[in-house]
Amino acid sequence: MRLVLLGPPGAGKGTQGVVLSKKYSIPHISTGDMLREAVKSGNTTGKKAKEYMDKGELVPDKVVNAIIVERLGQGDAKDGFILDGFPRTVPQAEMLDESLVALGIGLDLVLYFETSKNVAIMRLTGRRICPRCGANYHVKNIPPKKDGICDHCGEGLVQRKDDTEETVRRRLVVYEEQTKSLVDYYTRRGGLRRISGDMDVDEVFRILSGMFRDEKLV
Repeated sequence: MRLVLLGPPGAGKGTQGVVLSKKYSIPHISTGDMLREAVKSGNTTGKKAKEYMDKGELVPDKVVNAIIVERLGQGDAKDGFILDGFPRTVPQAEMLDESLVALGIGLDLVLYFETSKNVAIMRLTGRRICPRCGANYHVKNIPPKKDGICDHCGEGLVQRKDDTEETVRRRLVVYEEQTKSLVDYYTRRGGLRRISGDMDVDEVFRILSGMFRDEKLV
């Protein structure tokens, strides 16, 4: 089963990616994590990415695609994968399609998590992180036992700078501007399925499981 997850920040696609990965034993591949791993490995592609990241510049599509193709060639992805965070643009999608053809494989489904702005803002502005151990919380959905304090190490929790309401609203506008053409691309290409990202994790998983059975992917 080879999937691409699309959706705005706060749509819950990352959380769903982890759940699906555990259920179907296929890797959940996050672009951000992959870039960090490539840089850490010190391989040729990773070094190229690091040059741009050290300058605070966006890593070019070709470099990101090369890192992804490299990752998809690893043994744990032979039976499938879940791509989260890539592609973000039509040129990236076209590049990915070409690379998958070269590998002799193709995407099964592109899942688009349609999410209302109010839900996305609530989810993102409510996130809190422990600066010491990295544990994640949410003031409503995953609250710590003691308000504002990490359950694991007792450190005070903080809100990420990009999770303030003003920043979140701006991120949502940018995402919508960037990805409308991408959604249109996958709609024309076929294989795009829409699902409400406003539902809770268990309900989304239940619907997706039924979808995969209907598509004879499992």
